[in-house]
Amino acid sequence: MSKFGELINAQVPVLIDFYTDWNESSVLMHPVIKDVAAALGDKAKVIKIDVDKNQELAEALRIKGLPTLMIYKEGQMIWRQSGELDANTLIGIVQEQFNV
Repeated sequence: MSKFGELINAQVPVLIDFYTDWNESSVLMHPVIKDVAAALGDKAKVIKIDVDKNQELAEALRIKGLPTLMIYKEGQMIWRQSGELDANTLIGIVQEQFNV
């Protein structure tokens, strides 16, 4: 959990994709997340977390639906949504939250 604290305390926005490899919606989001990371470059961190390998964290954050996407700014969650989104929508949300 302390490693998670280090991840979300970055100086740039942090977009996290909580997923599993057996959930179809999660798998469909993989290329979208890759596109978002490429588009944002060093203006944001994009992190994928497998809930099967991080069950304690998933329970602590009450991850129910997959994929669940979260945006953190300086350690604080400022946006959260479950379900699929397209790359342009996600990029727009990050840019809107951080004026990047």
